[in-house]
Amino acid sequence: MSADLWDAPLDDKPADGPASATEERVIAASVMARPALIDELAHEFDPADIQDDRLRWVWHAVDEVRQTLTVGEIRWQAVDRQLQAWKATGYIPVPPLDISELMRLYDEAEPSYQAASWHARQITTKAVARRCLALSSDMRLRAQSAGFDPETDIAAAQDALDGLMRREAAGAPKLVGDIIGDALERAVTPPTNADRIPTGFMDLDSLFTGGFAAGQMVVVGARPAMGKSTLGLGLARAAAITHRIPTLFESLEMGEDELGNSILAAQARIPLHHIKQGIVSDADMARAARFVPQIAEAPLHINDSAHLSLPILRGRIRHLVRTVGLRLVVIDYLQLMQAPKAENRQAEVAKLSRGLKLLAKEFGITLVVLAQLNRGPEQRTEKKPMVSDLRESGAIEQDADIVILLHREDAYEKESPRAGEADFIVGKHRGGPTATITTAFAGHYAQFVDMAIA
Repeated sequence: MSADLWDAPLDDKPADGPASATEERVIAASVMARPALIDELAHEFDPADIQDDRLRWVWHAVDEVRQTLTVGEIRWQAVDRQLQAWKATGYIPVPPLDISELMRLYDEAEPSYQAASWHARQITTKAVARRCLALSSDMRLRAQSAGFDPETDIAAAQDALDGLMRREAAGAPKLVGDIIGDALERAVTPPTNADRIPTGFMDLDSLFTGGFAAGQMVVVGARPAMGKSTLGLGLARAAAITHRIPTLFESLEMGEDELGNSILAAQARIPLHHIKQGIVSDADMARAARFVPQIAEAPLHINDSAHLSLPILRGRIRHLVRTVGLRLVVIDYLQLMQAPKAENRQAEVAKLSRGLKLLAKEFGITLVVLAQLNRGPEQRTEKKPMVSDLRESGAIEQDADIVILLHREDAYEKESPRAGEADFIVGKHRGGPTATITTAFAGHYAQFVDMAIA
């Protein structure tokens, strides 16, 4: 790289957005005087937020030199040698501070942790503000583009906006002593509906210590026509209608008319085919009238758009978490979602599965994902599904906290002695036992029910 380039005058035009020149000089000087600050600030400060490239490289030079000089301060001579070595090899893209500037910088050092921490927070705040301005400019360009797509572009902007503070939200590691007290309290406090989502099935709730927990991704797998949509809607009904837990049902297969029919049939115990044919009896209509207010007041949000991607889902979840306290999301079903681009379908589904798990953890919600199984059960003598039958990616099994496989013998053998029964095979339960729960399938009422009340 030529000397002319290194010696060229700098562009003194300030970058758009809030500047943090004073704080940046202080933080660069402080790490020279006390290199240990680099580790002490690691959980709350990213040197990439230093706007002045030359000062950022001072930070990096101190970080490099301290690997060999482990005691005391790092004076400007050592920093200058490192910067000049990088300059000679073309490693750094900007002209570094010269030795006289480094000397003046060193004189500004404030080695106390409290002062450095305060300046680091100021730098971070102003960097986030600059990113906000950049995002608003990007959004304006998107909106002015002839190819503007509200669904895609707004979702992308929402995702970027959340990402601005993701590092700060991550927080610092905790000592085990800070968390063991909460574990002791949980040991003597049974879970309630405030921290569990009842499934609507007594044996499942018992197995899961009261229901699904926040942050869990629950996968319900089944072959086509087994009733996975019915089960998924049943879980949503139990949470939202029975227990008034804010719930979102994302249907990529059934329309809102079909969903409305199924909800009415299941709640009021009216034959589904009668509703579809418009021949519901007066007695059943009277019973429906008693249940409609309960259904209408439920915090059950339904979306039947055929297009669903991770950014769109993330924006919808964020909005409902903030406005109604959303706690449960049911997706019907995973393989119909728009997956992130990848080298092959398995990699796409793996990215999608991981993204869904991260959504559950980030927003502290339970995410129930319906998924289709491959043809493995049909090729075995015993048709019961296994977790390995999850279609297209083993990552689904890996990411899931709970895997429930739905099986009905009468789907394969009409004259089966177990006609009308269904098995919920809990094939994976992270941190808990597995089991097979037998329920009754009342397909004409669009529901599964406990055997005790069938």
